[in-house]
Order: sequence, then structure tokens, then C-alpha cells
Amino acid sequence: MDLTVWRAFVTVCRVGSLSAAAAELNHTQSAVSRQIAGLERQLGVPLVERHARGVRPTPAGEVFRRHALATLNEADRAVRAVRDVRDGVCDRPLAIGATPSLAAGIVPEAIRGLLRQVASTRWSLLPGLSAQLHGRVIAGDLDIAVVTDAPPGLAVDPRVDRRFLGLDKMVIVLPAGHPQAGSGPVRIEALADETWAEDNEGSAALLRQHAARAGISARIDLTAADLPGKLALVATGHAIALIPGVLTSALRADVTAVGLTDPPTRGIYTITPRRDAHPFAASLHDQLAAVFASARPAQATHHPHAPAGQPPHGTKSRTAPVAAPGLPDQPRSAGITSPRSIN
Repeated sequence: MDLTVWRAFVTVCRVGSLSAAAAELNHTQSAVSRQIAGLERQLGVPLVERHARGVRPTPAGEVFRRHALATLNEADRAVRAVRDVRDGVCDRPLAIGATPSLAAGIVPEAIRGLLRQVASTRWSLLPGLSAQLHGRVIAGDLDIAVVTDAPPGLAVDPRVDRRFLGLDKMVIVLPAGHPQAGSGPVRIEALADETWAEDNEGSAALLRQHAARAGISARIDLTAADLPGKLALVATGHAIALIPGVLTSALRADVTAVGLTDPPTRGIYTITPRRDAHPFAASLHDQLAAVFASARPAQATHHPHAPAGQPPHGTKSRTAPVAAPGLPDQPRSAGITSPRSIN
């Protein structure tokens, strides 16, 4: 069978549209339609069906898609391996995945550290949810993913190696003029009357669990489409929010972060495929470990612009993540998209 046709079919299933697949593959839509039709004739079964918003695989098509994707990834790896042998160098791009909070937090700094060691390395960064990234590692799309065990947690999978980086303390983000802005760690009970904003169920679950342990309930009245939307609701005074500690150094200027007493935490891990590991994946893990371990709780004087007629509020407390010593493996159970999760 022609792998070009298989690649066209897998692309159609991924983007859900013949026209979008044709644009991505630099083919005409009619050419992609003929490729899919020919594949269906060859297999003797319909592989896609049309619906209001495009196309999707039939049950038989979904079975074929999974096998086709694995075959294509293996073929790509075979080509890369031969080229590496031919050239005597590792010319294979390093495909990195990270949850949105980590992609905005420790991952860019760790990549910079890696590039100091291997400056010619080509790399890509794909944000996504932990479960999505796990699937992309298994499929061979990613060489390494930086994920968390925030709800619903991480699956135990013998096909990947999982290495613990540390525990990230969640913090509260407040409008710059909030009475608690600039204070030290606060108890969740002091925020019992606040309106909260959330952008995903994982973060909301951590907030509800933490509030329940204190005997209160968190009133999550506002839902944001993503993390920037959540911070915008906070900055404009509509709500407060729970965010990962790794994000405090990257916050916008009109919000402030304060620590929580006995805060909820989430474990941060790297996952890599057990087969065909990228030569630089282990080096990137080491860089991530160094960046994460170097973070220390710090307080910085921060005076965001106050509304007209009001004085600015003083100190911004920034609570950094705490890394686990030794970075042991831990059996904690459990393209560029715009993911909605901070996990």
C-alpha cells in the first residue's frame, strides 16, 4: 500500500476536513478525495463519513487510522535512523510537548539550557493536556513530554518512562488592588466569600478539594476559555483564581500572586517512549530538573499601575515550586493548539 495515501487518510481524520487536509498536504481537495476513495475500494469498507462540520472516521476507519498512524510513525523513524547513520550526526528534530502552564513556565528556560550544549539542535514545542501529550508520546509524535498528575491524574503505561521532577505548589492570583495583595501566605478560609474563575476541571478539582479540607466551598461562578482569559477576569476585578506556582514569574503586571497555607500541589514529570528514545531527551530532562530545582520562594516589590486616584498596592508575593531532591522515578498514579487546561 502507498504510505502517501495512508498519510492523507490520517491527516483527514486528524483535521476533520478534506479541504483542511488538502491545504496541509499541499494537494487539491479532489486529489485527497480520490486517495480516500481508492483506499476504501482497496479495503472494501467505508473509512470516513460526512457530518455537518466535515468528516470523521467510521468504526472501521478508526481501527485503520490507529494502525496507519503507528506504521507511518515507524516509517518516519526508520528514515531518520538511516539518515543519522549516513550523516554521522543526530539530525533528528527534538519534538517536545508540555502542558500550557509548563510551556509558559520552566520549559523555555530548559530548552535554552539544552541549546547551550547542542546549539544546532532543531526542536518544536507542542502545548497540550497531560493525557493528550501521553497519547502523542505513544504515537511517536513527541520525543519527550512534560506533564502533571493534576486531576484526573497520569495513567500507568509500560510503553513510557516517567521521571519525577518535583512538586509544584499552587498559588492564588488576585487583582492588584485586592486587600490580600502583597500579604504573606493566606488561609483559604479568608477567601471564603470570593468569586473564583476557572478554565479547566483539573484546576477546579484541586481548588474544591483544598476548600473542602478547610470546611468551606469555593464559589466558582466564572468560567474562562483558557488561562489568559482567567487572568483577564482576575485583572479586571471580577474574580480570583488558583494557578500553578511555576507561572508566577510570567504573570501579567496587573495581577499579583500570594501563597496559600498548606497549598494543594501537583507532581511534575517527564515522559519519554521506551523505544527509539531521542539522543537529547535525557539532556533536556536534566535541564528541566535544574531549572525546576533552582526556583526558590521569593518576594519582589511590585507596584502595578493603580486606578486613577488610588495608590498602588505594595508587595507581590511570588511562591515558587518546590523540587524533590534527587529527582527519583516516582510511581505516582493516577500541532500548535490552544489547550484550555493549565494542568
